[in-house]
Amino acid sequence: MGRAFEFRKARKMKRWAAMSKAFTRIGKDIVMAVKEGGPDPDANSKLRAVIQNAKSVNMPKDNIERAIKRASDKSQGDYKEVLFEGYAPHGIAILVETATDNNTRTVANIRSYFNKCDGSLGTSGSVVFMFDHTCNFRINGEGIDLEELELELIDHGVEEVFEDEDGVMIYAPFESFGAIQSALEEKEIEIIASGFERIPQVTKTLDAASKEDVEKLLEKIEEDDDVQNVYHNMNELD
Repeated sequence: MGRAFEFRKARKMKRWAAMSKAFTRIGKDIVMAVKEGGPDPDANSKLRAVIQNAKSVNMPKDNIERAIKRASDKSQGDYKEVLFEGYAPHGIAILVETATDNNTRTVANIRSYFNKCDGSLGTSGSVVFMFDHTCNFRINGEGIDLEELELELIDHGVEEVFEDEDGVMIYAPFESFGAIQSALEEKEIEIIASGFERIPQVTKTLDAASKEDVEKLLEKIEEDDDVQNVYHNMNELD
């Protein structure tokens, strides 16, 4: 198994997102997708992917339809994706993906979390190079030969295909998302969920006390309503 498998295993062991938080994130994703490509999922591949993700976390159909309707309203504000980079205590690199309608508020909040937990908010480019930006797909693997599928998708950028208890996972570079989505749809392979992740190139192992210091900061950041995802290079498998 490769790095994507190990990263996914660690993330699942440390899953923090409650259902309500997941719904909030997806609601923002719907707004951004509709604003970018319109409310028709058949003509908007990004919205199609977000709806799949909503279904995968059992978001009610009515909630999805209401979110699309709200996003189509011209009075609905837009969300801007902003990436924050910084360091937690003990030199742990952190990336914070946010979706915000008030960047001033979000910047102030994120900076305060780093300051209160003895971390430091960095400048653009100070940390992001330590992570690989990847896309992923979870598909229904029933009746599929994984080796054959991997060979067929290599030309579209796929780097890793593996199976776990949630289904078959496909990982590729960020920029390959559209090509792989189209290829899977053409093959009529069911996409259960899809998304993007930032996988650390190298992880750092800490002792238990130092881990607690880092986790205090992570918890504060993850509780913020503007935060979509948080990534770090602390080794979670030890």
